[in-house]
Amino acid sequence: MDVEPAWEAAGWERLAPRVGRVRLPHWDCTAGLVVGDEAALMVEAGSSLAEGAALRTRARELIGGGRRVTHLALTHPHFDHVFGAAAFAGVQVYAAVGIGTVLTAGREELRAEAVRHGLGADAAAEAADLLRAPRHPVSGEWTLDLGGGVEVLLANVGPGHTAHDLAVLAHGPGDAPEVVFCGDLVEESGEPQAGPDAVPERWPAALDRLLALGGADAVYVPGHGAVVDAAFVRAQRATLAARFGVS
Repeated sequence: MDVEPAWEAAGWERLAPRVGRVRLPHWDCTAGLVVGDEAALMVEAGSSLAEGAALRTRARELIGGGRRVTHLALTHPHFDHVFGAAAFAGVQVYAAVGIGTVLTAGREELRAEAVRHGLGADAAAEAADLLRAPRHPVSGEWTLDLGGGVEVLLANVGPGHTAHDLAVLAHGPGDAPEVVFCGDLVEESGEPQAGPDAVPERWPAALDRLLALGGADAVYVPGHGAVVDAAFVRAQRATLAARFGVS
């Protein structure tokens, strides 16, 4: 494919050649799309089956040529990022090793959390019932060649925000900066949330890993909020270290 997707016309934000993202309603969760000549990867699945199905349809329209999303990366096991996963049937799904237990044995807790945050009871139950363990658990790093000079690095950088945090680094063709999808390890629209599944003593180290992978010139995409730079990530790392009393 030698034509860039029409990101802005479709309501998406272009981040680099072949890389874009959209901020979803309700919880302002970011979903990303990386488009190669031979394959396309979606980052995050949305907060419900309906949202996941809409994401998949919008991605297919952006990619064009009758092509579709072939890979899905889940950055961590919170409902607003994973409950649309069943809408991506037939897609190769990647996530940090260990996430499968959360999505299967812990599905009732995820359902209850979704309802507490305002997702309809029926929608939450349907999405939770259909959750499955990803077929491709990432324990270290995994590189995907999407074709046409577009590569994606999946890196298990956690624990931090959860016990199972995955970062996604997108390399477009040419000299464009790397784009780092951070999940909720980084948040711009509010203070990073540390729930009962967080590992706060390891969170600053996870951000060090993000910065080492992306570098000073990368574009960093928080799980919620506006795109930021390396300086923002360093500042948030310092804030978290002080908050949790770690170095």
